[in-house]
Amino acid sequence: MDLTYTEEHELIRKTAREFAQEKLLPGVAERDQTMGYAREQIRELAELGFFGMFFPEEYGGAGLDSISYCIAIEELSKVDASVGVIISVTNSLAAYPIYTFGTEEQKKKFLVPLASGQKLGGFCLTEPGAGSDAAALTTTAVRDGDNYIVNGAKHFTTSGKNGDLFVVSVMTDKSKGVKGTTSLIIEQGTPGMTVQPPEHKLGIRGTDTHAITFEDCRVPVANRLGNEGDGFKVAMTALDSGRMGVAAQALGIAQASLDASLQYVHERQQFGKY
Repeated sequence: MDLTYTEEHELIRKTAREFAQEKLLPGVAERDQTMGYAREQIRELAELGFFGMFFPEEYGGAGLDSISYCIAIEELSKVDASVGVIISVTNSLAAYPIYTFGTEEQKKKFLVPLASGQKLGGFCLTEPGAGSDAAALTTTAVRDGDNYIVNGAKHFTTSGKNGDLFVVSVMTDKSKGVKGTTSLIIEQGTPGMTVQPPEHKLGIRGTDTHAITFEDCRVPVANRLGNEGDGFKVAMTALDSGRMGVAAQALGIAQASLDASLQYVHERQQFGKY
């Protein structure tokens, strides 16, 4: 595998770096302190094509490779890791499973606005007693004609308030364990869906993180990703994709920390020496 950066990669790095310095750096500390949301900057990033970078153009993406995507997340996260998370979650945890498992109708309805940055996405897997143990999910979905009736609660959902749609893991057949899980696309504002107050975090405070509860929430069967029982496969595919963004974000944070430390070392004078 050739990991040499192309001219296109370097252009993406330059564009992302300049945007981060010019548009994200002013106000980033205040947003972190006040749990503010970089709404205007996210809109501008969408216009520049930083959402949906590795999705085909026919679905609103830029048709670039995953290296381009990771470079962009890394550079943005050097200045504002919260914005890196918002883009990463929308692309990897919401849009990618729709691209991989969705029907053409689902892709046109849900993927296109996510890939173009018109909408933001989220991912609902974790519960108080489940997450890594997918077979322990307690959020249920019972088939009722052309709908599922969803009941339960999800924790630690990124973009819980600001997200427009969510890929939600539910249990449709408890007797089958992990093979009884299913993934549904649930849109923000669906009756019976309630976003709880935001979590207060130690870092990445420019993203909103919430618990979301579902009480007799009606979701169309047409919003199911794949078949009943495919939920674990959908979730693992999303998480595998998400690890790219997490790694790129971590690299950006680490590099920015190193750069700031080196700058301080060269500026600090002790005993007449730097």
